[in-house]
Amino acid sequence: MTLRWDVLLAILGMAAASYLCRAGGYAILRATRPPPFVQAMLHYLPGCIFVAFLAPVFAGLGWPAWVAAGAVLAAQVRFGKLALSIAVGVGVLWGVRAVAGG
Repeated sequence: MTLRWDVLLAILGMAAASYLCRAGGYAILRATRPPPFVQAMLHYLPGCIFVAFLAPVFAGLGWPAWVAAGAVLAAQVRFGKLALSIAVGVGVLWGVRAVAGG
């Protein structure tokens, strides 16, 4: 197998661009103070992105997945422990599928 310099340069260029995008965001936010609405948006953004990724999956898996998601939410609100909430959701999904026959 031979090393192609154009491919290596493309990989290194993409790595540098990816690093500069991340480092640039940190550098800008360190140098300036964003307005309060931007701070609030950045605070809640990871949760919104997580929900945006999961909602289509739940829609594809049907109502048992929505029941399990509700159980995860209830367990997280009640106990505040992520690992326990995930275990509850998996258990409820397993149980609902076992009872429903699907």
